[in-house]
Amino acid sequence: MSTTSKLEVLTPHNSQLIIIDHQPQMAFGVQSMDRQTMKNNVLGLAKAARVFQVPTTITTVESASFSGYTYPELLDVFPEHKILERSSMNSWDDQKVRDSLAANQRKKVVVAGLWTEVCNTTFALCAMLEGDYEIYMVADASGGTTKEAHDYAMQRMVQAGVVPVTWQQVLLEWQRDWKNRETYDAVMAIAKEHSGAYGMGVDYAYTMVHKTPQRTNGSHEVLAPVHAPVIER
Repeated sequence: MSTTSKLEVLTPHNSQLIIIDHQPQMAFGVQSMDRQTMKNNVLGLAKAARVFQVPTTITTVESASFSGYTYPELLDVFPEHKILERSSMNSWDDQKVRDSLAANQRKKVVVAGLWTEVCNTTFALCAMLEGDYEIYMVADASGGTTKEAHDYAMQRMVQAGVVPVTWQQVLLEWQRDWKNRETYDAVMAIAKEHSGAYGMGVDYAYTMVHKTPQRTNGSHEVLAPVHAPVIER
């Protein structure tokens, strides 16, 4: 991997996304940030990946016996995705996960997972060492069992060469230029739904400055209904 490759911004064509263990029982243990905020953020990130057609891998651990199934709202975003079920805490240990990443042929891997100090860290270190991937860890779409656990795990990964990012940073890096009209409306819809104060500002600008009708459905995309996960073992 080139020493300057991390100077390249993320684009929809040079990156892929992996979502690791965003499951109810794993979320129950998160105390590093507000859980609902974390869920909001990973959903915003997932919708961004769909808009920009960024290849996405979703993997879960011990769904039936311990962790529960992937959030229904996340399944709505990717209704046709196969969920890669595993037993190892380290996703890199699972051949299905490695094959999914390799098939996408993109070395920049954006990661959102639970927990930061276990599943995220072990995956990141092994993917860099054994797979020669660049890892972009989405800090606000990942969570640890304590704030210290999350923070020190992030520090450990950064020292090893992981690039820390936030979900909205990834969204806007993929968009890059507001003249990219084919994704503009969808990005604005994601911002209004998931970006908090920024989204409120977008709503304000649309209604008060651009005089958009107050109760329009606008460009919001209607998502597919919830589908049961298709699990590969």
